[in-house]
Amino acid sequence: METTFPRLMLEHARARPDAPALREKEYGIWQTTTWRALSDAVRALACGLAEAGLGRGQHLIIVGDNRPRLYACMLAAQALGAIPVPLYQDAAAAEMVFPINNADVAHAVVEDQEQVDKLIEIRAQCPQLARIWYDDPRGLRKYSEPGLDALDALLRAGQARLQREPGFFDEVVARVQPQDVAAMFFTSGTTGNPKGVVHTHRSLLDRARAGADFDKLTAAEEVLAYLPPAWIGQNIFSYAQWLACGYVVNCPESASTVSIDMKEIGPTYYFAPPRVFEGLLTSVTIRMEDAGAVKKWLYKTFMAVARRVGPDRMDGKPLSFVDRLKWRMGDLLVYGPLRNTLGLSRVRVAYTAGEAIGPDLFTFYRSIGITLKQLYGSTETAVFVCLQPDHEARADTVGVPISGVEIQVAANGEVLVKSAGLLKEYYKNPQATAEVLTPEGWYHTGDAGFLDSHGHLKIIDRAKDVGRLMGGPDDGAMFAPKYVENKLKFFPHIKEAVAFGDKREKVCAFVNIDFEAVGNWAERRNLPYAGYTDLAGKPEVLELIRDCVEKVNADLAQDDKLAGSQVSRFLVLHKELDADDGELTRTRKVRRGYIGDKYQVLVDAMYGGRSEQFIETAVKFEDGRSGSVSATLKIIDAKTFGALRQAA
Repeated sequence: METTFPRLMLEHARARPDAPALREKEYGIWQTTTWRALSDAVRALACGLAEAGLGRGQHLIIVGDNRPRLYACMLAAQALGAIPVPLYQDAAAAEMVFPINNADVAHAVVEDQEQVDKLIEIRAQCPQLARIWYDDPRGLRKYSEPGLDALDALLRAGQARLQREPGFFDEVVARVQPQDVAAMFFTSGTTGNPKGVVHTHRSLLDRARAGADFDKLTAAEEVLAYLPPAWIGQNIFSYAQWLACGYVVNCPESASTVSIDMKEIGPTYYFAPPRVFEGLLTSVTIRMEDAGAVKKWLYKTFMAVARRVGPDRMDGKPLSFVDRLKWRMGDLLVYGPLRNTLGLSRVRVAYTAGEAIGPDLFTFYRSIGITLKQLYGSTETAVFVCLQPDHEARADTVGVPISGVEIQVAANGEVLVKSAGLLKEYYKNPQATAEVLTPEGWYHTGDAGFLDSHGHLKIIDRAKDVGRLMGGPDDGAMFAPKYVENKLKFFPHIKEAVAFGDKREKVCAFVNIDFEAVGNWAERRNLPYAGYTDLAGKPEVLELIRDCVEKVNADLAQDDKLAGSQVSRFLVLHKELDADDGELTRTRKVRRGYIGDKYQVLVDAMYGGRSEQFIETAVKFEDGRSGSVSATLKIIDAKTFGALRQAA
């Protein structure tokens, strides 16, 4: 039966009022919010927001980390028929101007002083922003900004209205229908202004339930909500599916405590983009490099066993008695302690999405007994399009279409999707809506891919990014930049990569080193350095990265279609790519076109055959100051290999 988010919350509160709904770690102690307490808070907040003038069809901006009272504010807005719009908490103030003005926002709920300061900074550009409420009062006692108040004051105002009109909340909830708009998510805006993706209660809950049914999720799951609520992936896992299933969502104290909180909570249902899994593996690699001889030997010996038999074990294939015994010994001595260290010892289902994950990275987690799978979806599809069945998880596909999804591959290779989870529209942007939604209800994903013989979807790259090499020895060969970048990023020493090659004679790349991993590598070799720029330019580090690039080239040479995408030349950038500098989106996707324009002098130097190039770049520091970083970058030639078909 179709329903809405507030009605689901009320059903949980009626059926099991004292069961935990949310937990938040505060001052090192986990605080529990029951379904009854959540229901009471939502009632008061909804009445308070109504008293402040928030009504049906209006938008409420919510900015902050995952916090129980911010979730309650989203539910309160939805109960009124209003529309919560979560924004990225790490966004600069200027990035919030367009969403606030585009959605004509008059009311905002934020987490703390940092977010209050951002909204005050841009208030002159957003004159309609009348009311701002904050959850955490620290540092805000002496603020006297008009319309600024604590969330506690909103609760008190709501409770007063509840006493005057005890039936008000139930009346407004009854008026909200499944086809009404439930939330709006702004895309990360890799080009131009972000677009507001409009979703209904029906579209979000349909996909939340389809995903829950696929993996047999229950109210017994434990989830750690540590990614930005403004990203629809986190919103689906810790909000839509939370209300659909009734499991417990746990909110970490801060980003710095996530690894500790993971171990304490022991999530059973876990989601992370590949960069998080890459970071976890990098930390393991660093730790093992510093370990003693016995630990190193145990790790090396049993990881060889895991790589050989672990994936087959995870896929339900038969193993010999000896292999089963070896894996169990490895589980006792290495894999089990490793899963515990990562906080993944209780995980029943783990997903990754957003970017392609390196096959070796994917195999590593599955080989040590973690049920890591891939999914395919986007903001516009309410995430769940394709999922991998437990015994059919492969690194090179993103799974099979799940219940309620149809997939079609257009003549140009673009993947088209039809499901009940599609966006209603792009807000105030009918032209963009018409570009992605056909009259027949198909959504243009913009991804190039195909369905393989087993019915699994394989994504090659963004359709607009798949190019062709021209004028060189591989003239006409396919160039898939993201595929190359992801292969480079598997190495723990490479944090980010940007590949160029479309309509050029060869492929060249920018590389960002992983400062922690390469710093640890340098320290063990007594190699001194004075910061990122200095370390990135060390000849020894350049040789380390050259080795990684050439291993990727050897791997690409085995692929008949992508052998031409081998990296001929590369350089290590003098600064880390940063969302604050416009080089990455808030979901940490590379803005390849912007980077190419910004660093055109470096691109020209690589393709012009130069061996080095001076560059000076303006940067924004964490404290808001501006400055510049300059360096003379060495441009390195990498060995390429003849394609397998040519060598045969």
